[in-house]
Parts: sequence; structure tokens; C-alpha cells
Amino acid sequence: MHKLFLFSVWIKGMSGLLEALGGVAVFAVGPRTLENLIVFLTAPELSEDPDDRFAKFVTGAASHYSTDTQTFAAAYLISHGAIRVFLVIAMLSGRLWAYPLSLGALSLFIAYQGYRFSQTHSLWLVLLTLIDLGVAYLIWDEYQLRKRG
Repeated sequence: MHKLFLFSVWIKGMSGLLEALGGVAVFAVGPRTLENLIVFLTAPELSEDPDDRFAKFVTGAASHYSTDTQTFAAAYLISHGAIRVFLVIAMLSGRLWAYPLSLGALSLFIAYQGYRFSQTHSLWLVLLTLIDLGVAYLIWDEYQLRKRG
């Protein structure tokens, strides 16, 4: 179980780092630049097949991408990623306080994913929540071992 805990925590740390960097990229790229990039990338597909559902969906979504959406997405990604990286470093450093704090943060993210699922009905959120529940169990198990000494 300890090796599975280490693996899952390292994955969470790496994904948190990528998430924070992605948030910085989202903040740096303005809505019009993103829309222009997506139009450029989907134009060849739409010229071949004007009814391509995926290309139409992506270009439609990009046209609704506002400055407010950009700010929210960037702030969410940066804060979520930074919190995860901080907690992973603390747990891997053996800080006992980091385990319950990690469980609390993970619980908040799981609750938010549940809320988002109620709005979107995305199966990806269900999968992400199941993975997070598994990681929460591994953190709890490791915490119990560390508390015992």
C-alpha cells in the first residue's frame, strides 16, 4: 500500500505542477488569440467535412470563451495546482499535519466535482471523483501508519 500511496501522490504532484503551469498559460493567452488558434487548427478539417461535430463544437466553445472565463479558469488551475503541489511536498517530507489537510482539500475538490457533475452530468467527473476517493483512502491509510510510528 505504501508504494501505491507514493505513486499516487507523485502523480498528484506532477499533475498539480502541470495544472498550475497550464493556468499560467491560460492567463497568458487571451480569448481572441485562443479563438484564432482554434479556427486555424480546425479550418482544414471543416473544409474537408463542414459537418464535423468535434471541430464545430470546439470552434463554438472557443467563440464563447470570455475574459471572465479566462480569469476564472486561470485562477482555478493555478490555485488548485499550487495547493496540490504544496500538500504533496509536505506529505513526502513526512509532515504529519499535511495528511489531514490533504484529506480536507481533497474532500472540498470532490464536493466541487459533485456539484459540477450535477450541472454537467460529465462521466469524466465521475471517473475523476472515483480516482480522488481512491487517493483519499491511500492518504488516510498512510496517515494511520505514520501516526502509529
